[in-house]
Amino acid sequence: MLCRPPTALYAAFDVFPSRKGAAVHIDRFARALFDRMGGGLLYVLGDGELPAHQCEEGGIEIVRHDAPARNYLSRAFSFGARLDWMVRHHGGRLELCHFRDIWGGLPLLQPGRRHAALFEVNALPSIELPFAYDRMAPATLAKLRAHELHCLQHADHIVTPSGVLRRKLESLGVPAARITVIPNGAELVATQPRPPEAPPRYLIYFGALQPWQGVDVLLRAFARLADLPDLHLVICASHLSRHVKGLQRLAENLQVTPRVHWHFALVETALAPWREHAVLSVAPLTECARNVEQGCAPLKILESMAAGVPVVAADLPAVRELMRDGEHGRLVRPDRPGELARAIRVLLNYPAVLGEMGRQARERVRREFQWSQAVAQLEAAYSELLARRKGETLQP
Repeated sequence: MLCRPPTALYAAFDVFPSRKGAAVHIDRFARALFDRMGGGLLYVLGDGELPAHQCEEGGIEIVRHDAPARNYLSRAFSFGARLDWMVRHHGGRLELCHFRDIWGGLPLLQPGRRHAALFEVNALPSIELPFAYDRMAPATLAKLRAHELHCLQHADHIVTPSGVLRRKLESLGVPAARITVIPNGAELVATQPRPPEAPPRYLIYFGALQPWQGVDVLLRAFARLADLPDLHLVICASHLSRHVKGLQRLAENLQVTPRVHWHFALVETALAPWREHAVLSVAPLTECARNVEQGCAPLKILESMAAGVPVVAADLPAVRELMRDGEHGRLVRPDRPGELARAIRVLLNYPAVLGEMGRQARERVRREFQWSQAVAQLEAAYSELLARRKGETLQP
């Protein structure tokens, strides 16, 4: 089956599909773009197992970049170089392009482009990457900041998932009128059967395991609940990572290993029952520039709320945009295992309060944070961009 030439393109320097929150976001927003434009090209990363190229129904073409590279930046720039070739290959047929990162933005914002370009800013590499690569040279960071500013200045419009990140972008000189905040979303799914192997009473953490997620803080807090022998902790990691062994060793040192249950890369249909039947969901984000200055919009919080599960989370500005302390769960000061354990303990003593928090959390998602609402906002941004671009083209 031959793919038809695209008029729309969505670029993301992420593996797709995967169990990461980014992949959930890509799926929703790429579908919105391709529904709007009658198909298009999705350009993402591969993982060595997913097909390098495929054509889907509805005129959707998927191209995965899986070229070997020495390091992260080499792979990022080779991703951009291949996209540059594809943009040149498709010539003037592209009308609307949506990119999630500077690696896709640099090729899509070349002088003389005819397509409209929307920049979806979920993170800034100059803030994000030093947490993963702590020896990154100052000169490299300076180049990253320059690339970020170029993309922010030359994109036609910017969408971002939190007010915290919007304010960061404004501090970098982006006019407020060029930024739309579109929060992450969740689905209100039907009741799921309890997993047969689930402990009678358990907390849940699900998502990635990078240090800024605070899973080590959660394990230290859980160790302080040793007098509750029937309470277990289920950790559903989005994928295997180099951080797993360190966290598992920490669990052994804290003597909580028998009550900690690990699952990896569960598909949504397998994860949903674990999430729904937890007594509490925990989002112990750390207090760092990645979570505070840049902001975040954790899907784990919204998906837990949508399942009617109260959340105990780090009290950070971006988290306060999603949930209210005492109404949908509890907010505690980040990086304090003792306070986290105390908040969990108090909530467990009041099951009726937990039930009411879960009901209010689900209702808040119903009112404000469904994916259908986010997609409607994105579609409005697309319509405005296309109308503006058409008007500019018609001007003499």
